[in-house]
Amino acid sequence: MISIAKIVDQYLDELEFVRRYSSLTVEAYRGDLFAFRDFSISCSKLNIEDITEKFIKSFLLKLSQSGLDKNSISRKLSAVRGLFKYAFQNNYIEMDPTSVLTNPRLSRKLPGIISADSIDMLYKIIDLKDDEPFLTKAIIEVLYGCALRRSELCNLLSIDVDLNSQTLRVIGKGDSTRIVPIGNKSKQILEKYIIQRPNIFTEKYFFTTIDGKRIYPQMIYRLVRKYLSQITDIKKQSPHILRHSAATHMLDNGADIFAVKEILGHKNLSTTQIYTHVSIERLKSTYKKSHPKS
Repeated sequence: MISIAKIVDQYLDELEFVRRYSSLTVEAYRGDLFAFRDFSISCSKLNIEDITEKFIKSFLLKLSQSGLDKNSISRKLSAVRGLFKYAFQNNYIEMDPTSVLTNPRLSRKLPGIISADSIDMLYKIIDLKDDEPFLTKAIIEVLYGCALRRSELCNLLSIDVDLNSQTLRVIGKGDSTRIVPIGNKSKQILEKYIIQRPNIFTEKYFFTTIDGKRIYPQMIYRLVRKYLSQITDIKKQSPHILRHSAATHMLDNGADIFAVKEILGHKNLSTTQIYTHVSIERLKSTYKKSHPKS
């Protein structure tokens, strides 16, 4: 027999050191699995073999009764499902109690976006109010112009920025590598940033503060939120809005969805296809506002 606490720790080590999941993903799994572990122990289910399908359903019911939304419950169930699949594959249990469970039916939310004109407005505000406008504009331009994730931007190496070929080499989720093009406008902004950081290519990371410190995810979140709050009333004003906006704007302007998938670094086309729904919704909205027959 193996305790539920021990198997959770082993699985988290598997995610972090073997599968090389990002630190943010591992932390999300840790929170979800610790909640399941604590619930199991509180119900005297101390060993992994004690857990049944019925017990897992009682855990999901408790989450629902606590007011948790379906998306959060589905995410926690996915974490638990991964745990039991790991336990089954490593012969800690004879049957996987999650194999017959289904995830809650979700209503897929469309991501919030801002207009291309809003990006230009952002830059004007930054020029007026920011102490390091070249850094801030370069950060926003890479998040939007190159559609990078926040973690990808923080981990971007100086050696992987090639302005001559106008490309970035990006290490994405699961250590996957992709090449992302740098547009002419993005190149101009990055060139101005490099002028302010003449020694940037002797540093490991491309983005650093004026005193040479490496940028970090929370810094990016605060920076982007500070300026987005001045141009939009979208509830979730995170750096990911810039990536959502980039994908939507590319598709709005006729970009091939497979090319957009490669730029974004999506593993599955279905992930990219949500942006086609955003574009369709925008078309519907425009039609309703302007067409005389609407």
